[in-house]
Amino acid sequence: MNEVNVVIRKALKKDADKIWILMRDLAVFEKYSDVFAITPKIVRESGFEKSPPDFYCIVAEDAEQIAGMLVYYFLPYTAVNKPAIYLKELYVDEKYRGQKIGEQLMNMLHEEAKQNNCSQIKWTVAPWNDAGKKFYERLGANENKDWLNYEWNL
Repeated sequence: MNEVNVVIRKALKKDADKIWILMRDLAVFEKYSDVFAITPKIVRESGFEKSPPDFYCIVAEDAEQIAGMLVYYFLPYTAVNKPAIYLKELYVDEKYRGQKIGEQLMNMLHEEAKQNNCSQIKWTVAPWNDAGKKFYERLGANENKDWLNYEWNL
């Protein structure tokens, strides 16, 4: 596969529709498309028209196509009195995988965390996503076995 040159940058409002396509593709990949309720309008309003936004996004752009996206938000209050970043979604379009785009997106998130004096970056990975787990471990991330995730669905 030929490596492509992508530009890693913060997402802009004009990217909302393309970001939504990748969000939808991620919902299919992670097997929750039956409850996926996000629309391009929600992406635009929540991520680019609200102040502060509900989420932030970094994209990998190849010419006019968004090849990958990383969605995150800040956790402003932590025990160490420094913010943290919560990585909500990382997805690279299938035809762009294997070209270190995910790594470039994560590296920009790492820089964002340092610039905002964050203590850490947190995220969850589906237990069946072996490729994802290997990817994060290759970057130097560690699985946190001290805590269990709980949900209280309403």
